[in-house]
Amino acid sequence: MSVQSNEKSLQTSATPLGRDDLARLVARDIAPGSFVNLGIGQPTLVSNYLTEEQNITLHTENGMLGMGPEAKGGEIDEDLINAGKIPVTELPGASYFHHADSFAIMRGGHLDICVLGAFQVSATGDLANWHTGAPGAIPAVGGAMDLATGAKDVFVMMTLLTRDGASKIVDACTYPVTGVGCVTRVYTDKGVFLTGPDGVTVRETFGCTLEELQELVPVPLKAAPAERQDPRAS
Repeated sequence: MSVQSNEKSLQTSATPLGRDDLARLVARDIAPGSFVNLGIGQPTLVSNYLTEEQNITLHTENGMLGMGPEAKGGEIDEDLINAGKIPVTELPGASYFHHADSFAIMRGGHLDICVLGAFQVSATGDLANWHTGAPGAIPAVGGAMDLATGAKDVFVMMTLLTRDGASKIVDACTYPVTGVGCVTRVYTDKGVFLTGPDGVTVRETFGCTLEELQELVPVPLKAAPAERQDPRAS
């Protein structure tokens, strides 16, 4: 499959990104003043890299607005956790409310962005992140479907490849779908992808060229103008 672009290389890092570098990149891309939900897994790391100047309000579906970074050491309060049961801090002005009210925020279109993990994302932005059909797995969609359909933008954080080396960006999802056409950006260790009705555009790559990335991903890739700097930069 050939790369559908004559653009110069989009590579902005000499090596693939680690989890923290990826979280830092996602945090940097969140617009100031946004209301954001961070899903379980990799997305929870994003809270550690948001700055005070961004004025981001974090929502967690177990009933809190104004969540701060992950709690460490003496900061830990076992009654103050996020939806993934990770101890977190609270920021000035934080509020707490009933689970039903929290879901009303999600379903009512009040979140600007949610950041979720995924098993698969299709070329047109379909999301599969709650069940693979693996023996012994407990299927539990939780609030993911509410976030996927209720947030104005859905960002996905994941490794590009499975443990078997298969791409998680696919032409069509083979796992049960959480939301249809909802994903706008996919952040992976090997690149950032923009998805939608017109297919997949690569914003930047990490540790590989666009041509090498195309060999890993079974859908046509188009290049966006290369304007980014190394994501590890402060």
